[in-house]
Amino acid sequence: MTTTYDVLIIGSGPGGYVTAIRSAQLGLKTAIVEREHLGGICLNWGCIPTKALLRSAEIYHYAQHAQDYGLKIEGKVTFDPAAVVKRSRGVSQQLNGGVGFLLKKNKVDVIWGEAVIDKPGQVTVSKTKKAAVLPQNPIPKGTLGEGTYQAKNIIVATGARPRVLPGIEPDGKLIWTYFEAMVPPEFPKSLIVMGSGAIGIEFASFYRTMGCDVTVVEVMPQVLPVEDAEIAGLARKRFEKAGIKIMTSTKVSKVEKKTNSVVCTLEDEKGNKSTLEAERLISAVGVVGNIENIGLEKLGVKTDRGCVVTDGLGRTNIPGIFAIGDVAGPPMLAHKAEHEGVICVEAIKGLHVHPMDKAMIPGCTYCHPQVASVGLTEAKAKEQGLTIKVGRFPFMGNGKAIALGEPDGLVKTIFDAKTGKLLGAHMIGAEVTELIQGYVVAMNLETTEEELIHAVFPHPTLSEMMHESVLDAYGRVIHT
Repeated sequence: MTTTYDVLIIGSGPGGYVTAIRSAQLGLKTAIVEREHLGGICLNWGCIPTKALLRSAEIYHYAQHAQDYGLKIEGKVTFDPAAVVKRSRGVSQQLNGGVGFLLKKNKVDVIWGEAVIDKPGQVTVSKTKKAAVLPQNPIPKGTLGEGTYQAKNIIVATGARPRVLPGIEPDGKLIWTYFEAMVPPEFPKSLIVMGSGAIGIEFASFYRTMGCDVTVVEVMPQVLPVEDAEIAGLARKRFEKAGIKIMTSTKVSKVEKKTNSVVCTLEDEKGNKSTLEAERLISAVGVVGNIENIGLEKLGVKTDRGCVVTDGLGRTNIPGIFAIGDVAGPPMLAHKAEHEGVICVEAIKGLHVHPMDKAMIPGCTYCHPQVASVGLTEAKAKEQGLTIKVGRFPFMGNGKAIALGEPDGLVKTIFDAKTGKLLGAHMIGAEVTELIQGYVVAMNLETTEEELIHAVFPHPTLSEMMHESVLDAYGRVIHT
């Protein structure tokens, strides 16, 4: 028996399930194929459970510093590793069920299994072969599964997986990816984190707060390589103050496994070698798109560096086949995937849509302190030959930050000196991952410095620093 759909989506991560819901809202008969867990990596292994872990670490940190707030906690503050992990998994499970509810509410058919695109318009689904790290969700009775399905439009939303370096293959015991790092049977006493992007730094921050001896090894000259250099420099100082050891311009060239530890051979930019031993190694050197074994090669779908090549509307070079999210290339962020999926399916419906402007996609790192940014860094703006005005405002000058006991941080804004266009915003400090959206909205509205200067920001709030940073760029700052 063959079932026909207007839109069939492969993968139920943030990009996939949001696209499915929007497709159904537009009146398109929609199905989504999932081989393992609704919500994909983000909900089950990435964005959500890591934030639950980091929240536990944050509470633990504040409990240890209760006296700074005039509070007293009797006895030693401790934690239960198993309970910390259990809470994180519970949060994911709750949201996993929520995705299932939303798909059912919007009458999206969920097809369980592994999908292969036979040809444009046809997908075959077979039983899942992948061994799950977590127990697979039981497939509800009466739901769809193995079979052949027809679809006028097929959207690939298969996400990405951890990149593996030759000779440093994760084994789940001594060498971890983010999968194992989120569900450790016990917390290691020492840890090497290979890579200082968002994933690596978040785990370094979490494990250090929980008492682990952490060393971060980064091949690039700065930590958080995609961030503004000034913000990254401040972040490094805070990380090192917290006890994280950081080695930049250094690579892990070899790993030797022992009974309960790894010995890493490190090599700096001059070729000097040294060794470092720790109980565990987290490999956080990026991710690569899941483009294999779904029929793309046979159909001639164009790929580049492990990702599907698309235009601004998610279209591949093969009519009727689309791709969104991590599998469609960087930035590999859940919110990018969601928005990209909505644009794609609205274009399929025939609506007038604007292609995604990747320059306006915010990036957030939920370490301590938090880091958030959108748009051009100062260096990138100068590389483009732009004449710029740069404003800065420190957390130390903000009443709310001082009252919170969070006086360390900076808000930095970058404007085109000729037009007043907001080119970029970069932050480090408490709750900046919530604040950054103000600048994202401003950039989407093509706001200039004049509108931002005349906007009224509530007092006392952390957001006042955003205003002051703009004022500083134009020589009008008040509170420094």
